[in-house]
Amino acid sequence: MSDFTSELKLGKEIASGFFGKVFIADDPARGPVAVKRLHQYSGESDADWNVRKETLLHEAQMLVQAEHPNIVRVHQLVRHASDDTLHLAMELCEGSLQKTFEAGPLPLYRVQRIASDTLLGLDALHSRGMLHRDIKPGNILLDQHGTAKIGDFGLVTDDLILGYGSGAGYSNHLAPEVWAGLGTSVKSDIWAVAMTLFRLMHGRQWCLQIPSASDEVKKGNFAQRLPWLPHVPDSWRRVIRKAMHDDTKQRYQNAAQFLNAISGVTCDPKWECRIAAGHVVWERKTDKRRFKVEWLERSLKKHEWSAASYPIGDGNKRNLGKATSSKKDCIRALEKFFST
Repeated sequence: MSDFTSELKLGKEIASGFFGKVFIADDPARGPVAVKRLHQYSGESDADWNVRKETLLHEAQMLVQAEHPNIVRVHQLVRHASDDTLHLAMELCEGSLQKTFEAGPLPLYRVQRIASDTLLGLDALHSRGMLHRDIKPGNILLDQHGTAKIGDFGLVTDDLILGYGSGAGYSNHLAPEVWAGLGTSVKSDIWAVAMTLFRLMHGRQWCLQIPSASDEVKKGNFAQRLPWLPHVPDSWRRVIRKAMHDDTKQRYQNAAQFLNAISGVTCDPKWECRIAAGHVVWERKTDKRRFKVEWLERSLKKHEWSAASYPIGDGNKRNLGKATSSKKDCIRALEKFFST
C-alpha cells in the first residue's frame, strides 16, 4: 500500500463504470498508462468501504504478479493521499469490445480469436486461484496488435455482484447458480465468457430482441432458447450451449476445456453480417465471385430472403435462392442455405 503522489499525472477521462472512472495518465517510469479511480459506491457504509479498500489493496498485490499476454498488466494500486479513493494503474490499451458489440455482428473467425485470447487469459487467472466475476465485452480490451486482453479482474466480490448488477448491466452475464445464491466460481466465469461470445457474434441490434437475461436465466434452460443468426453453424451453437448449461457439471470444467472446444469450430465460409431494423445482410467474396444474402421483415407475418452471387470482373449474376414466408420458415430456409 502506498499514497498517491503527483508523479502520476491524470489526463482525460476515457471510460466510466459503476466502480469508478478511467483516465489516461502519465507515469514517469512507464509512460502513458490507464488509471482507474475506485470509489465508495452509493449505499456502501464507511465501514464496508474501509474493509473493501483493504481487500482491493491485497488483491492488487496478487494482480501485479498475474502477468500474461492476455491479461491487462496491472502496475500498482495506490491510496490517494486526500480524497479516500484508490487508483489502479494499468497497461493502456486501444479500447474495449463494447463499441465493437454495439457496431454489429463480428465475423466468426474474429470471435474465435477473441475467444482464444480471452480463455488463455482466464486460464492464467484461474490457475492463480483468482476469479474474474465480470466478463463482458466492456472488460475485454484490445492492444495495438488486436490481441484481446482481460481487464477489470479480481476487483469484484460476491458481496457486490447482485447489488450492482442492475445498474452496471452486469446482470445479463450472471450464471443461473449465481442467481440461486450459490456464488461465483470458475464455471460461472465460463458461463459469462460464453454469453460474451454470443453477444459478439450477434451484435447489439440482434440482442435487443432477447428478453432481459437477468429474468430469463432464472427460468432455466436459457441457453437452449437463445435466438441465433442463421449463418452461425451448429458446431458453434453446441459449444456455447454447453458452456452455458444450467447444470455446472455439464459445462466445460475449466477454461482450457472451453478453449479446446472453441478451437475446433468452423469459421468458413467467412461471412460478414450487417443488421438494421428489419433487415439483415450477409456478404463474402471468393477470387471470382461476390455473394450476398438478404433477409427482410416485410411485416410481422411476412419475411423474405434472397441470395445471389455476382462476378468480380466479367460474368453474370446468379440467383441462388429466394422465398417469402413466415419468420420461422425464413430462418429455417436460411439455416439450410448457410449449411450447404
